[in-house]
Amino acid sequence: MSNPTNFPRHHGSYTVAIICALNLELSAVRYLLDREHPSLPKKPGDSNLYILGELSGHNVVLAWLSGKQGKGAAAIVATNLSRSFPAVQWRFLVGIGGGVPSAKHDIRLGDVVISMPDGHHGGVVQYDLGKDEEQEFTLKGYLMPPPMQLKNAIQRMRSNHLTAGNKIEEFLHEMLQKGPRLSIYRPPLLETDLLFSMDYSHHADHSTCERCEKKRLVSRRPRQYDGPEIHYGLIASGDRVMRSAAKRQATVRTVGDILCFEMEAAGIATEYPCVTIRGISDYADSHKNDSWHNYAAATAAATAKELLLCIP
Repeated sequence: MSNPTNFPRHHGSYTVAIICALNLELSAVRYLLDREHPSLPKKPGDSNLYILGELSGHNVVLAWLSGKQGKGAAAIVATNLSRSFPAVQWRFLVGIGGGVPSAKHDIRLGDVVISMPDGHHGGVVQYDLGKDEEQEFTLKGYLMPPPMQLKNAIQRMRSNHLTAGNKIEEFLHEMLQKGPRLSIYRPPLLETDLLFSMDYSHHADHSTCERCEKKRLVSRRPRQYDGPEIHYGLIASGDRVMRSAAKRQATVRTVGDILCFEMEAAGIATEYPCVTIRGISDYADSHKNDSWHNYAAATAAATAKELLLCIP
């Protein structure tokens, strides 16, 4: 066991921040840490709590939203963190989101989306901020893109995967050995990954899709490789949970090539450059359910761990 005197003793020793919205996201990151550090004294005026540790050779501060979701809560956590840990250079928002499958992007449950600039957007776009005009909705505002060094690290990791594949399953296997209760992060059965036609809505009085018409499923080819895939592109952030395939596609037509919907990234990227990493837990439609949440959180956390390996 490491000598406690080897642990960092100062807030200024931490250069990477990871923010999560949900407890299941927090725990997925926490139990992928290579080691956890003792807590440091709280700074005056900071309402956050933190978990400190080492991840892929970096000293990491892990923060989370205390019972509230959305960009406002995320902005408060990010601001407090930056005051208490002034040496933080790299910020990551890690958790789950709703995927946008298309002919161009074969996105499936458990896959991961990493925010990257696309067109005139910096990687994250606040899709519900703008003004309604006679014929269209015009977006307003601009969110910060990831720092150049993080974009370079993402490109390096993406290149690595052309021959080596990603490390998601390797890291999750290591995490599952840490305790039997972490089995909640095991992958669900692939048979439960159901993508229905955009014009077929879920019956509101059914909690699962067991009684949904299977003839309305979208036919998808078997994948060449096992395990989750990582996608790179635009993430849409807003204050509402997206639960409509029709509204999802309408937003894509308005905004551009969106790969994922979520609720917190805009609150951070307004003030701080950040990379958003989202595990896909649903398809942002009416067929949402919770069965893929834990696994999607774990795949996002594992992707963050691998990405940090690409940062010197």
